[in-house]
Amino acid sequence: MSAYGAPEELRPGRIDEPVPQPGWVTVELRASALNWHDVLVRRGQYRSPLPHTPGADGAGVRIDTGEEVVILPSLFWGDRTSAPSPNFEILGDRTPGTYAQRVCVPEQCLAPKPIGFSWEESAALPLAGVTSYRALVTRAGLCAGESLLIVGAGGGISTMALSLATALGAQIFVTGSSEEKLERARNSGAAGTVLHTDDDWPLRAKELAPSGDGFDVILDPVGLWDRSVQALRPGGRIVVLGANVAEHVTLDVRGFFFGQYSLLGTTMGGPGDFGGLLDLVATGAVAPPTIADTFPLDDAAEAHRRLESGGQFGKLVLVP
Repeated sequence: MSAYGAPEELRPGRIDEPVPQPGWVTVELRASALNWHDVLVRRGQYRSPLPHTPGADGAGVRIDTGEEVVILPSLFWGDRTSAPSPNFEILGDRTPGTYAQRVCVPEQCLAPKPIGFSWEESAALPLAGVTSYRALVTRAGLCAGESLLIVGAGGGISTMALSLATALGAQIFVTGSSEEKLERARNSGAAGTVLHTDDDWPLRAKELAPSGDGFDVILDPVGLWDRSVQALRPGGRIVVLGANVAEHVTLDVRGFFFGQYSLLGTTMGGPGDFGGLLDLVATGAVAPPTIADTFPLDDAAEAHRRLESGGQFGKLVLVP
């Protein structure tokens, strides 16, 4: 992209071959997955240098060893596990990303391609996977037998969180904007669903909770946590990691502290989270990411239009 703006700013072109610096590796990509973060990069929210190659997620082959790998998009996370370092960035923010045939990344951001996953599924795993793992496991401490409400069925984070929570043994409930998405969620393991197009959806969701007084954990990847918290049980935890629906909320502070609620902010994840995710995947209990559709790399603009339409269930993937 040579300018910020609409999907039309994404155009195929040729750039110089990436040259790895010490400690970095070049990967020949077999697939690259889209994320909402890529839309924000395209719109200029991260002030990426121009011209720029976006893209955070990818899987391919190391050109130095021939190993099949997936890429952790967290660059320069740092040594602190509680939060990223000030130098943290997501691949594709300022560093040229994965909408390409080849990409250069730090060697510590590479891991073996999961056994049994296709290239498309492998490319769709890292960002959504490590973000969901950090939110549910590292931050919320979700345990077997606990109840979880996922706000917003259909997106990459939501579908991955459903798969991970199933592997962890949680009871999962989902909200969504259409009956079709809710049906897909039920087919993927959700015990109950509710449309969030009506104003009373938090109360209707709360009625589904096994305890009868709300959910143990709520995952909100869209920014509706002033509403989501109404479905939380006393002493419950709400994990917030996105704001594509709303960037500002008004909260009843007195009700919040009397409810003994925990509000947990999170984003992405570091190498430790990625290792935990891949260990869980290796058990075979985590289903591969749901792929909604694939596009040729040259059709990245069309893939972005599809992503912004919000109609898909699962991940969109580019194939060089």
